[in-house]
Amino acid sequence: MTDRGGSGTEDGDASAILIPLHEARRERLDQPVRFDRRELDQILRLYGRMVAANEWRDYAIDHLSDRAVFSVFRRASEVPLFQIVKDPKLARRQGAFAVIAAGGRILKRGQELGRVLGVFDGRLRVVEA
Repeated sequence: MTDRGGSGTEDGDASAILIPLHEARRERLDQPVRFDRRELDQILRLYGRMVAANEWRDYAIDHLSDRAVFSVFRRASEVPLFQIVKDPKLARRQGAFAVIAAGGRILKRGQELGRVLGVFDGRLRVVEA
């Protein structure tokens, strides 16, 4: 990099620091996957509706290296009733978002979180088999 102004120093100023692309990618990949503010807002609105309907009582958020999971519980001591999962690796194939039931069955998957959360618009109940 050259200094074209003539008044600066040979090594340049702080805004001209070059960062190798492989280092920037490595730093980004080392961070866990997270729900962004808009996604979390949609999920918490749904959670509030379901708590008001006395369907859900507790939740947990996990930020893992490969996916983010919002788990919904009827009671804190039980297994989650549903999991809302964000998996960026599946974004181009099946969609980054999925709703998974307690038994591991995928209820809905897609590219847009709002459409995936639409699975809860109908009345869902736990059915004893």
